[in-house]
Amino acid sequence: MRQRFCATVRVLAAVAVLVPAARAAGVAPFLVRPAAAESRLETLLDRLRGKEQPDTIASSNGRIEAQEIDVSAKYAGRLAEVLVDEGDMVDAGAVVARLDDRENRAQLLGAEADELRAESALAEAEALIAQRDSEAAVAESSYNRIVELFHAGHVSAQTLDEKQGALRTAKAAQRAAQAEKAQAQSSIEAAKAEVSRLKAVVDDMVIIAPRRGRVQYKLARTGEVVAAGAKIVTLLDLTDVSMSLYLPASQAGKVAVGDEARIILDPAPQYVIPAKVTFVSADAQFTPKAVETAEEREKLVFRVKIQIPRDLLERFEAQVKGGVRGVGYVRTDTSVPWPASLQVKLPQ
Repeated sequence: MRQRFCATVRVLAAVAVLVPAARAAGVAPFLVRPAAAESRLETLLDRLRGKEQPDTIASSNGRIEAQEIDVSAKYAGRLAEVLVDEGDMVDAGAVVARLDDRENRAQLLGAEADELRAESALAEAEALIAQRDSEAAVAESSYNRIVELFHAGHVSAQTLDEKQGALRTAKAAQRAAQAEKAQAQSSIEAAKAEVSRLKAVVDDMVIIAPRRGRVQYKLARTGEVVAAGAKIVTLLDLTDVSMSLYLPASQAGKVAVGDEARIILDPAPQYVIPAKVTFVSADAQFTPKAVETAEEREKLVFRVKIQIPRDLLERFEAQVKGGVRGVGYVRTDTSVPWPASLQVKLPQ
């Protein structure tokens, strides 16, 4: 690795010397055309040469990481259509895919019919209650007259017992009608709950994007049968982008959440991107293999996460890409200003 690095430095240094010489001689250089490219080359050379930064600046290589969002099917079913492709930008709430919902819609129609039947049963129960109330009133009135006649000695005890039995029967029928009404009301509530549940299921057959983002992976195709929870697409939230730095304890211990940070990306070394520290690990760890640092790989380091402001990401949304490598910088002493080479510089 060190030999490759040295060879790259020598080649780029030679190019940096030959390009101005070719221009002075009136020969068009074959590698660098505009003046902006020369500035970019010089910036890259400075980085490869390990241009020294103040002692208050800590740096580490890393890569841009955009937050991934898995958009999944809540229920099992056959995909009727998938409406996005890899690379598409989708807004929050946009339809990503639809599952075949014919069976669920049929169940919904059945539940709505049950609700109508329950409402009809309630109407019948209320009519029956009115009838039973009338019968009970007649029976009570008749019984009261018989009681008066019995006390006057005009009717027998048997007649009184018959009227008393008729009144009790009417009262029981009245209570039964009230119970039927309560049952009909319960049936209506149960039918409404089932209708509400099935409507939610039908709605969930339409798979929508929870947040705005770019389609990173399209994991299912139209016509496929997917299981509940199966991933349909993976989105990249381009407004939630960060870089993880790995710093030794002597530097990480001086960094606090909320501190300013800077990022310089390999594809655009002429720009300095502002960022902010949003996380400092409390546990030491080995440097990941994907990260090259100036320290020996086996030494323990602390992970520091720096995040790019959301408004800046929205401004350059089309240029944001995950996985781009670069260098992140933080200050171990916030009272010392950033050097000129790390002043914010963004494309116009």
